[in-house]
Amino acid sequence: MTTAVTTRGGKTYHDDLAIVREELDKCMKCGNCMAVCPVYGADRVETSVTRSKIAVAEAVLDGNLDLDDPQVVAMLFNCLVCKSCMTSCPTKVNFDRIMLALRAALVRKNGMPWLKRLIFSTLKHPKLFDASMRVGAALQGVAFKTGKEGRMISPRAPFAKLGSPIGLDGDRQMPPLHVVPLRERVDEVIKVEGATMRVAFFTGDSLNYFYPQTGQDLIEVLAENKIEVHIPKAQNCCGVPVLVHGDIDTVRQLARSNIDTFEATGCAYLITGCGSCGGAWQHDYPELLAADPVYGPKAVYWAERTYDISTFLTRVVTLRQPKGRIERTVTYHDSCHLKKSMKVAAEPREILRSIPGLTFKEMAAPDACCGSGGSYVLSHYETASTIGRKKAEDIDRTQADTVSTGCPACMMQLLDNVHRAGGGQKVTHFISLLAESYRLEKKGD
Repeated sequence: MTTAVTTRGGKTYHDDLAIVREELDKCMKCGNCMAVCPVYGADRVETSVTRSKIAVAEAVLDGNLDLDDPQVVAMLFNCLVCKSCMTSCPTKVNFDRIMLALRAALVRKNGMPWLKRLIFSTLKHPKLFDASMRVGAALQGVAFKTGKEGRMISPRAPFAKLGSPIGLDGDRQMPPLHVVPLRERVDEVIKVEGATMRVAFFTGDSLNYFYPQTGQDLIEVLAENKIEVHIPKAQNCCGVPVLVHGDIDTVRQLARSNIDTFEATGCAYLITGCGSCGGAWQHDYPELLAADPVYGPKAVYWAERTYDISTFLTRVVTLRQPKGRIERTVTYHDSCHLKKSMKVAAEPREILRSIPGLTFKEMAAPDACCGSGGSYVLSHYETASTIGRKKAEDIDRTQADTVSTGCPACMMQLLDNVHRAGGGQKVTHFISLLAESYRLEKKGD
């Protein structure tokens, strides 16, 4: 789980930039991060590398650079916070803490830009946020045209021309927003005959609004394994999108609200189908609330009981082996947060290999970042698309007809890039393939 967080005077590194000094002091400037940093791999500029950002952080703390210098700000946000550098660091620098601390300090100094403030403020009001997403879903036909079987959308002209600088051109492939989100499609409690235990499902926003069928697949898989599922309608965004932009007050509010909501379920486990959401519960919440005498211990409690669906099915319970045949060749992309935060890599592959008829092919560098980074793909489209093209080419070389992953944001990035630079492979969550096998089994196929 999460490593210990230093607190000073009731503050964490999110509140006081000086607390990350001990992380900065670990860095030897060896450059091992250069080999794995996706941003450096795309633009080959020294300022993209972790060691350079650490040097800038040191200069800021020493008073030799202004945190809000435009060049410093540009460097701070030219980072996916994918944690790839941390996997190759010989001194185990927690670079994610450094980056989050810097961004939070910038917000404390200058405030949140008005547009981000407007968008993030809706997250504090779940009903308002839900209403805005539903309105967006109802009106998306004005700006977007529907593609194959309604499963994807692309910007219409003239919106495509206006959106071209951030990749929202006429060729962009995106999942549509759904008018009826996941949490409105299912009961709050899914009873199962002969249930052996009950769990709570944290849907996150992507599965709720963009991929509700994937969320239903996850629920169906749990039911097939005799697990009663609780899906609290009062749950909020995990907060990662605002955390990476330095809005600490909002993410703490979301964390406390989510903890209260899931505590009320009385369930022993919390299940996620997204590495960012799971990483928030396992790592970000305990770190954000480390100095909170009430919610700090609660955050640690839930961190120890949060599992990705693949880990839960293969390590906590015994997976009911699927029998329905899926004649498909599948490769797997490790999402950064699922592998590097939640340490989940073998489990999804075990599930895929358990499906009859499915041929699994490993791609080169399956844990290389796809370039999504949430909003990074919009703010740094050229770099993100360079990273995404490389991933699409790696997928294509496997000759797989399907690429699977465990992250909805990665699914969005992969969808666009296999369309632009790959072979148009089907993109799916690994849990949907397992659900499909179970359904085929019932049909006798």
